[in-house]
Amino acid sequence: MFVSPHGDDAGPGTQESPFATLDRARLAARELSGDVVVHLRAGTHTLTAPLVLTGEDGGRDGHRITYQAFGYGTSAQETAVVSGGREITGWREEDGHLVANAGELDTRQLYTGDPLRRAERAGIDALPGEATRTVTGYVTDSAAPLAWRSPSDVEFVHRGIYPWTEARMGVAAVTADGDGAAITMAQPAFARAIELYNFTWEEHVQAGPPLPTRIENDAAFLTEPGTFVLDRSRPGHHRLRYLPHPGEEPRVVAPALETLVRVTGAHGVSFLGLVFADATWLRPSGPAGFLHYHGSGHYDGGPIEKVVIVEGQAWVTVPGRSETIPACVVAEEAGDVVFEGCRFTRLGAAGLGLTGGSGLVVRGCDFDTLSASAITVTGSSDVLIEDNLVERVGLDYSGSPGIALSGTDGCTVAGNHVREVPHCGIVAGPGRRTSILRNLTTGTMSVLADGGGVYLSGPQGSSHDDGAVISGNIIKDTRTPYNFGLYTDYGAAWVTVEGNVVTGADNTAVLQVSPPLDNVVYRGNFWDADPAGADAVPDGVTYEDNTTLAEGLDEATEHIQAHAGLRRGRGPVA
Repeated sequence: MFVSPHGDDAGPGTQESPFATLDRARLAARELSGDVVVHLRAGTHTLTAPLVLTGEDGGRDGHRITYQAFGYGTSAQETAVVSGGREITGWREEDGHLVANAGELDTRQLYTGDPLRRAERAGIDALPGEATRTVTGYVTDSAAPLAWRSPSDVEFVHRGIYPWTEARMGVAAVTADGDGAAITMAQPAFARAIELYNFTWEEHVQAGPPLPTRIENDAAFLTEPGTFVLDRSRPGHHRLRYLPHPGEEPRVVAPALETLVRVTGAHGVSFLGLVFADATWLRPSGPAGFLHYHGSGHYDGGPIEKVVIVEGQAWVTVPGRSETIPACVVAEEAGDVVFEGCRFTRLGAAGLGLTGGSGLVVRGCDFDTLSASAITVTGSSDVLIEDNLVERVGLDYSGSPGIALSGTDGCTVAGNHVREVPHCGIVAGPGRRTSILRNLTTGTMSVLADGGGVYLSGPQGSSHDDGAVISGNIIKDTRTPYNFGLYTDYGAAWVTVEGNVVTGADNTAVLQVSPPLDNVVYRGNFWDADPAGADAVPDGVTYEDNTTLAEGLDEATEHIQAHAGLRRGRGPVA
């Protein structure tokens, strides 16, 4: 069966007369028996609604339904893009920049050029004037905010409220206040932020969100070439404003969908060699904003708890529950689903989200230019994530890990390369039978602090037989101050950390955390500096046969480094 952007859904779906849409191919596949392959021909397959595969759309009687780029696995493989984007045309010049009528379009990202590249939202780096926070927002002695063209589209970014946290909250209104301006923030986001973000650390006390570190999305900020603004002040007549580079006549694509593909309850489905692109996530633009806490989690109301770190000296408030940033491609309660050789790019949330289900495989894929994580796995079992390249992720939500696991059973993350990410490379929360093996992380923790190349927290099983194994990983260049290259944190239990290499970190690892580590073994690892706490190993940690080399570490660990990272074209691991 064949699908082409130039096809016809009234046709038979043959190579000579392909279908035009994936949904038509999905329905046709239901009528066939045996293994079914849907070949996507070259070009952009634009979706006007998510492609949803239910239990009726999976393989039957041990067979598979495969969606693949035409020529997959050969030198003649075509580039088939599954896109939720909309090309913006009808540009006119106004006030030195380009303006286009976007109708009812709502989006948070924009991509321009050929090939498409990410345009940044226009912004400024601080609230002008002398500013203070109030119970409803902020006041400043500067009148500059009164010149904002569409105040209700303006968004405040608060990066580093905690070292590992950032928030995004919208403005409701701007009014005159004497010679300055009063900024009223959108609710319930601002009131929730005041309740959520509170801590004491030594002499520092934080009560609610501080001043913003960046302010985005108003025509008054449109001064840097390659930036854009979405003006929604006229319902149904939204306007995109873009400041082009000199001489640029841009091709512009705006993501319009939030979800591209959703596999729900289906079994025996493969996606091979496809490009998933051009989707957004609109929740942060709403009144609830984006109140990040840690990793892929954000706060959406509910109980707030106080966690004491050091009695009488340090405490922090945390959400009693949190929501996970969604993904633009989703598999939920699905089984035997494979993503292989695909690319996930230009997506406004996480790339791929796996929730529940079992027997899931993500192999040989590329993830780049994503607003949040590359891969999130929640509550799934027997998952394999191997040989994937993750880079330039977390571009809008800086706390997002490259790969994140939570509540999994039997998840293996092996032979991946995670590089140039704003916070942790690979994260595993509480789970069972987790294996993190032979991965390479480079350039992690480039924006926020208190994390690592590999980060693991909470109980990982009930014994070492069903606990977590972190082995054979290479962790290089963990960048921001206050990091731990290989980080077992917050009550991690039943973990074996063996045969890893850590170099170029503020701290190579840490043995003293709160709550304390329990039944954690550090054995046979190599570092360029001793881990924090290695001079007084706590009772819950076994620390043996580890090697610290300030020089010559690469030479001494060639046998480990030879097997870490991507295996593409390198053959099996010895």
